Amino acid sequence: MPTLDPDDSADLVHRLSHVRWIAGGSGAGKSTLARILAERYDVLVYDGDLAERGYVQRCTPQRQPHLWELLHTSLERRWMDRAPEEVFQAMPSLHGETFGFVVEDLLTLPADRPVLVDDFRTLPADVAPLLTWRGQAVFLLPTPEFRGRALGTRFADPARARANWGDSDHAGVLAKRLARDELWDEEVRRQALELDVPVLDIDGSQDVAQLAGKLAATFLLARD
Repeated sequence: MPTLDPDDSADLVHRLSHVRWIAGGSGAGKSTLARILAERYDVLVYDGDLAERGYVQRCTPQRQPHLWELLHTSLERRWMDRAPEEVFQAMPSLHGETFGFVVEDLLTLPADRPVLVDDFRTLPADVAPLLTWRGQAVFLLPTPEFRGRALGTRFADPARARANWGDSDHAGVLAKRLARDELWDEEVRRQALELDVPVLDIDGSQDVAQLAGKLAATFLLARD
C-alpha cells in the first residue's frame, strides 16, 4: 500500500473503524470462526481467499513484482523447484503487495455494520497503522501439530491438492507447505510482539464456540 500522508492516514483509520481483522497462520480455523461470528452478530465477512481472484486483474509487474511472477509460474514450479525458505521469501504478502488490494476492496463495502476480514495474507505491520484500538485485529497461530492435522485433512482430497499444486508430488509439497507456514507464523509472531497486536495460539484445547466467544469479546461485537 502506498505511503499515506498524516491527513490521509487519519481519514483511512476513520473509514475502516468498523472493520475487524482475523489473520494469522493457515489451518487455524479463521474461516470457521468468521462464519460463526457472521451468524451470531450479523457482520459482513470479507473472504480473502475469494477476493484474491480479483487481485489478478489489478496486478502489475511494476507494483506487485512477486505476485506477478507467482501468477506466471506453473503450480508445480511454485513448490517443487524451491526450498521452503525460498517459497516463503517469494510470498507477495511478505512484501506488502496484497494488502493494498484488501484496503481498496474494504472501502467499497457498506460501513453500516461491522466487516470481518478473514485473510491469511495480512501481517501485523500492514494492519497496525489502521487500527482504532488494539483488539480490532487478532492473529491466530496454530501449533505445528494442529496445522498438520488440519492441512492433512484439507488436502487428502486429490482433486483439491491438484487444484493447488498441480501434478507434483503432493506429499512432498505438503511437507514444504507446512515448513513455509511455520516461517510465516514466526514472522507474524515477531511483528505482533513488536507492535503489541493480539495473538491467539490455537492448539485444539478450546472448541470453536469458546474461541468465537473470545473473539467476539475482543472485537466488541456485542456492543455494536
